[in-house]
Amino acid sequence: MGKSHRAAKVADRIKVVVAQALENRIKDPRLGFITITDVRVTGDLQQASIFYTVLGDDEARANTAKALESAKGVLRTEVGRELGTRIVPTLTFIVDALSESARNFEELLDQVKKHDEEIAHLRESARPIGGETPYRTARDLATE
Repeated sequence: MGKSHRAAKVADRIKVVVAQALENRIKDPRLGFITITDVRVTGDLQQASIFYTVLGDDEARANTAKALESAKGVLRTEVGRELGTRIVPTLTFIVDALSESARNFEELLDQVKKHDEEIAHLRESARPIGGETPYRTARDLATE
């Protein structure tokens, strides 16, 4: 079954509310340069998974994860206030592996480019095994 229209609208709204709250309301110094990349809400609107990326190293990601965990209650209150629904979803923050996947993909593309260059170099110096005309012609068949 596909994602409901209402769940999609709630997810989009949660994304905006959490991003604004992180920018304006949460003043935790552990919070790094964070970007909310996606929000997924269950069909019954009781669980919200919030995907985020953090600019920086592993320490910045760890500190941001701690800051988000401690601010979860404030963010959930803000989401509940803005949504106005009977049920306020439980928030779960998940580090989005998008940047790591992109970096791995770039490395793979670099390897493919390197192998293509090697093959192109081998192709330039390649010669046919059977001489200049390796294929049998009608004249060759007639003389046999």
